[in-house]
Amino acid sequence: MRTDSPQTASPQGPRKASPQTIVIWTVVALVCAAGWSVLALSRGEEVSAVWMVAAALGSYAIAYRFYSKFIAYKVLKVDRTRATPAERLNNGIDFHPTDRRVLLGHHFAAIAGAGPLVGPVLAAQMGYLPGTIWIIVGVIFAGAVQDMVVLFFSTRRDGRSLGQMAREEIGPFGGAAALLAAFAIMIILLGVLALVIVNALAQSPWGTFSIAMTIPIALLMGFYLRVLRPGRVSEVSLIGVALLLLALVAGRWVAESSWADTFTLAPSTLVIWLVAYGFVASILPVWMLLAPRDYLSTFMKIGTIALLAIGVVVSMPTLKMDPVTDFATRGDGPVFAGSLFPFVFITIACGALSGFHSLISSGTTPKMIQKETQVRMIGYGSMLMESSVAVMALIAASIIDPGLYFAMNAPAGVIGDTVQNASQVVGSWGYQISPEDLAAAAKNVEEASLLSRTGGAPTLAIGVSEIFSEVTGGSLRAFWYHFAIMFEALFILTALDAGTRVGRFMLQDTLGNLYKPFKNVSWKPGLVITSGIVCGLWGYFLWVGVHEPLGGINQLFPIFGISNQLLAAVALAVCTTLLVKSGRLKWAWITGIPLAWDATVTLTASWQKVFSSDPRVGFFKQRSVYQDGIDRGELIAPAKSMDDMHTIVTNSTVDGVLAAVLALLIVIVIADATRVCIRHVRRPALSTLSESPYVESKIVAPAGLIPTKEEKEEERDAVGAAPGG
Repeated sequence: MRTDSPQTASPQGPRKASPQTIVIWTVVALVCAAGWSVLALSRGEEVSAVWMVAAALGSYAIAYRFYSKFIAYKVLKVDRTRATPAERLNNGIDFHPTDRRVLLGHHFAAIAGAGPLVGPVLAAQMGYLPGTIWIIVGVIFAGAVQDMVVLFFSTRRDGRSLGQMAREEIGPFGGAAALLAAFAIMIILLGVLALVIVNALAQSPWGTFSIAMTIPIALLMGFYLRVLRPGRVSEVSLIGVALLLLALVAGRWVAESSWADTFTLAPSTLVIWLVAYGFVASILPVWMLLAPRDYLSTFMKIGTIALLAIGVVVSMPTLKMDPVTDFATRGDGPVFAGSLFPFVFITIACGALSGFHSLISSGTTPKMIQKETQVRMIGYGSMLMESSVAVMALIAASIIDPGLYFAMNAPAGVIGDTVQNASQVVGSWGYQISPEDLAAAAKNVEEASLLSRTGGAPTLAIGVSEIFSEVTGGSLRAFWYHFAIMFEALFILTALDAGTRVGRFMLQDTLGNLYKPFKNVSWKPGLVITSGIVCGLWGYFLWVGVHEPLGGINQLFPIFGISNQLLAAVALAVCTTLLVKSGRLKWAWITGIPLAWDATVTLTASWQKVFSSDPRVGFFKQRSVYQDGIDRGELIAPAKSMDDMHTIVTNSTVDGVLAAVLALLIVIVIADATRVCIRHVRRPALSTLSESPYVESKIVAPAGLIPTKEEKEEERDAVGAAPGG
């Protein structure tokens, strides 16, 4: 069954490639091939990080130019004449046609949270090669495809959330499982993101001040575009960037002034401010704060990553980590336990494939996009941008001394709390670093110690400072380190505010099945109630986690990666079902193959986390070990008291049960989706689509970042035809 419009858009008619175009793409392909060849074949030789940049950027360019265009125009058949929900349902609160450049910034900022920064850093334990392959290949064929296809189908359904689309297209049984799994995973993801922000900003007046200033700057930008100078995106961009740079510089002044104490906040205070900000950002009109703030932060994100890439090309640092370490096969790594398959694919989430992205692609973005033809740039393009962040994070972790890397990322219970102990333990793993070198590394960035600075963020900051100081001089190493810490907090905060709004949409869609007014996502009582519930849930877990090192969101942290990838399986299952039901059966492999891979990886990881006999991997085995310790009256690290022992037993039990339940819910979704697809193939007449009816669009806007010649002419014609034009 199809409900396509009378006229579907296609790329500008077939053209013969010019000699210049052929030369350019040949050079891109050769540089890309050279990068991959050096990375794959080098064994024992020194390898420059430049080759990783070449392999990544070349692959991204080819994928965007050819594969994404094929999917958008041949498979999805995006329609430039069809009105989007932003145009049809424009209410100035949640539905609002937004300039493609601003929306690209919002979408990228919303999806780019902790994952692309932290995951690759942790996965460097396995060596730089496995992570590089998964980040680049995964994003091209799985992550970016998921984001674009979900965005397209949600746009065709009035911006419906992923769970609601599952309920309407798969059925009440599988849909209910998808709704429950998606919302539960969303709360876990938001809690983890918030915890990373608290850890980054606690006792950091520079970061707190600079990030706080982005809020009034964003409000100014929102009113500038909406009231003062509508449509003047270039003007407001220049103003926003100038004010952002001023806020960054002023942040350091504040940190060195008498105002430092005012912006030096305790973790519990930061929790209150984060929850309050999340609530306000989720209920204000999207044009007022959320979109301009995300757009603003994108300048800093992309600017920093671009400067990192330039720094790598200029300084040409050597990749010091092994291509593949022994931990990849032994599965006894100090950073995280488990073998390369499946855990490197779970640890590296957002840079290659992330279920969280599907919530944004079916949350705020489809309610703001001007034209269907923009799903390629915003959905596929934003994900490639995020993947480039992951590549730079992996480079940052791989160019520092491996001994320092493991000393920073191994827990204190393993390496001890002195540089002498750490040096000996790390040396026993085959990575030599002296106590003097460990002490000097901390002194260079003005830190008391770098031992056991787990979580990935400090390691990334060390790598960033290493790259930038090679260009600007070693005297600025500490400055770049603290800049990177603040940069990471800003990076993650933008995912928190958009995620909270999306969580509100999901809850409204779910409650709308019981009480119809909730289906109107801009119904004020509903948006206030659901925003309060969402903020209350992740805020509770965050509050407990900040006050109890083994409680709250810390309890759920171990299932963060698996939860995110299980959610991606839900998204890909929904996409595959919609491709089949909408008459695109021959193209179902585009999401079906990534679905099969993701399901295999995540369900294998879930099985191992629940049933593995290794206590470092299996939750229930870990529970058994600590319970035996309690029975013997023995303390087992990292527990420092019997209360900690009991908490670990509880956490292991909860994590094991949750991992099993979430995996079961995803199996139900995939099984029900398979049933629906088979039924459609056999008896298409029984299938129905919840796609909104075709309405002709009155908006004229380019599909890409840079308008084509034809699009410029169309815009001029539209301006001339307007009243008073």
